[in-house]
Amino acid sequence: MDLREVPDPEVGPGQVLVGVRASTICGSDLRAIYREHLGEGPEAYQGVVGGHEPAGRVLAVGAGVDRIRVGHRVVVYHISGCGQCDECRHGYQISCTGAGRAAYGWQRDGGHADLLLAEERDLLVLPDELTFLDGAVVACGFGTAYEALCRTGVSGRDRVLVTGLGPVGCAVGLLAKALGSPRVIGTDPSPERRALALELGAVDDAVAGTDSELDALLDGPGGGAEVAVDCSGNGRGQLTALRHTRRWGRAALVGEGGQLSVDVSEVLIHRQLTVHGSWVTSTGRMSELLVNLARWDLHPEELVSNTFTLADAEQAYRTADAAQGGKVGITFTDD
Repeated sequence: MDLREVPDPEVGPGQVLVGVRASTICGSDLRAIYREHLGEGPEAYQGVVGGHEPAGRVLAVGAGVDRIRVGHRVVVYHISGCGQCDECRHGYQISCTGAGRAAYGWQRDGGHADLLLAEERDLLVLPDELTFLDGAVVACGFGTAYEALCRTGVSGRDRVLVTGLGPVGCAVGLLAKALGSPRVIGTDPSPERRALALELGAVDDAVAGTDSELDALLDGPGGGAEVAVDCSGNGRGQLTALRHTRRWGRAALVGEGGQLSVDVSEVLIHRQLTVHGSWVTSTGRMSELLVNLARWDLHPEELVSNTFTLADAEQAYRTADAAQGGKVGITFTDD
């Protein structure tokens, strides 16, 4: 990465200038921008200011902006869609099929700068009870976790298995408990991440993920969790999640990447599983999540283990890439 001066953005019709106050680093950035360097499709990094998980304060608004006001504290939904396709009309700009789809930090300037130009429709007001860092963590990771749990309908009836205990996996655990799950079990090959998930209270048990370990926690062979969520993006983790979902249970796959080979009859059909592919969330559901977090007094910033100033952004990325702790954030002074 490099740090450079860029011109201050100017607001146009329907646009908002945000003074960024917190912007966290996502595993998708590390994978797709800094390793794969894709030039086309939804992960087509176009040499813009990085960072797709920003929150900040509104400094100026353009003509036609009436919902968002100067001074509002906001979270930026990280995909700006065309606004006209069926996906956008349902609030799922992440799945926008229009030619104008552009992700902050990927195809248009993102949150790793002190100023960010955003479309009004992409902004959600941050409740007073939540911090800017809370909002940044919601912008992608917590929103993704909440969507998966809503898709699977988690309630007090359900034990939850989480495969992959990075920031999104820990978010799944914390939110599952807030939704009433009596027990959350997590798997990860990293002892550091297992320890952190236990320390945060995101899981009740954390194991490496062998069949014998999970059988001992989930009613023996043939048992399983009522709900499983894979956050590993790894074929082995994905298969672990499916194989240890209880008969008639529900599973969600949210971890990007991985190649999955599965005996469809044995694992899915004969065990009557419902499997969701769940990609981020909608603006409506993210707004609902922000209200619920304030109500539950649950602060996503608990997942942040390291914060850096913009001047130390290179070290921030190195720390995130080491994958030994929780979420990594870049923070700015709130003038």
